[in-house]
Amino acid sequence: MDWTEKYRPRRLQEIAGNASAVRQMYEWARDWTRGSKPLVLYGKPGVGKTSSAYALAHDMGWEVIELNASDQRTRPMIEKIAGSSSRTGSLTGASRKLILLDEADNLHAHADRGGAKAIVDIIGESMQPIILIANDYYGLARELKAATEPVQFRALQARQIVPRLKQICAAEGVVCSEEALAWIADQAGGDMRSAVNMLFAAAIGRNRLTGEDVRTVRKDERSTIFELVAALFKSRDDADLLALSYEVEDTPDTVEQWIEGNLEHLPDPVSRARGYACVSRADEYIGHTYRRQYYTLWRYATAVMLLGVSRAAGGHGIHGRIMPPSRWQKMGRSKRQKAIRTALTNKLSIMTHTPPETLREEFFTLLTLLVERDPARYVRELQLDADELNLFLQDRARSAKIVKDAAKEAKAAEKKPAKKRKANPEEPAEEETRQNPRGQSTLF
Repeated sequence: MDWTEKYRPRRLQEIAGNASAVRQMYEWARDWTRGSKPLVLYGKPGVGKTSSAYALAHDMGWEVIELNASDQRTRPMIEKIAGSSSRTGSLTGASRKLILLDEADNLHAHADRGGAKAIVDIIGESMQPIILIANDYYGLARELKAATEPVQFRALQARQIVPRLKQICAAEGVVCSEEALAWIADQAGGDMRSAVNMLFAAAIGRNRLTGEDVRTVRKDERSTIFELVAALFKSRDDADLLALSYEVEDTPDTVEQWIEGNLEHLPDPVSRARGYACVSRADEYIGHTYRRQYYTLWRYATAVMLLGVSRAAGGHGIHGRIMPPSRWQKMGRSKRQKAIRTALTNKLSIMTHTPPETLREEFFTLLTLLVERDPARYVRELQLDADELNLFLQDRARSAKIVKDAAKEAKAAEKKPAKKRKANPEEPAEEETRQNPRGQSTLF
């Protein structure tokens, strides 16, 4: 059995490190009432976020309903699983149900279209506590950050990892030297999961471990592009820097874009000019690689951009966030806008019995003028969400407010008793949809 699961902490007091985060979680659960903000547990992988959530549920006697990235997290799926769970009681007799959404920072993906908004809506209606888990807090959708309370989990120190490794060794009957335990804890880089997996790999077929035995085991995770970019700006040996680049799964053309996007962190204009010159030279090698299919040139591209930018940085370090390439963000926004426009056009096509092409080419400009004149009316009539309304208004904050106000008005109208009125066969009802002579719905 996997040791990480076998020896997963069952209670909050068994969580290694992050005492302030654990205390914040417990106080939140103890004082939870309907209307309390959900928590967002964020930090590097392997620092105890998911284990802490399950341990909290165990200590509080709550049932856990989990939805993670392996599920299809579209809006309907989230509402079906998390939405119904947040509004109903537990079948197991638990006092409450903890709704747990793992990898919440991946909700912006195309498959999760509408997922972030669905979570925000569920948060507002939930009768059960909710916890979101993310590796990158800055990767969360803006509306999720506004609706939640952050709890940071920091990387564990080696001295916090060693006691847990000793407990596992004692339970498994493995004699492990202090040197071996210290080496594993140091190599894990603050990741308890990796430390346990390294111990497990080293102990296969052995009941005694020395420092020499564990040095043959590698951490089970590859280096990330963030670690490589950060290393560029620090004083680092050339051989170590190149070795780190081989640990990164990204190809040199992707690495080049990441480096180019973070050259603004170089300390002065002269060093930035040197950095751009090195990236430009590397880009030539990458271009030759694809044109001639001669992938040996990749090693030259890697060496030129890594060592050149490292020299330009001068070991001053990086002061600020490491950001993805700006062109990726622009492409992502453009792709998202196109998806929203296509979905809206298809919806209007069904409502008006008009081909999508005709709507796009002949009526979209006119509809934009009409929506700008009375956006609240068209939010009601066309059932527009904030993203769709923003296509017409080009003002995200205003669009969100109009949609929110319209939703409040609709709820208030549902609560009021319907007023009786005399039927007049010659006068159409107020809510009756206008139709053209052919009996089709019309918006104009």
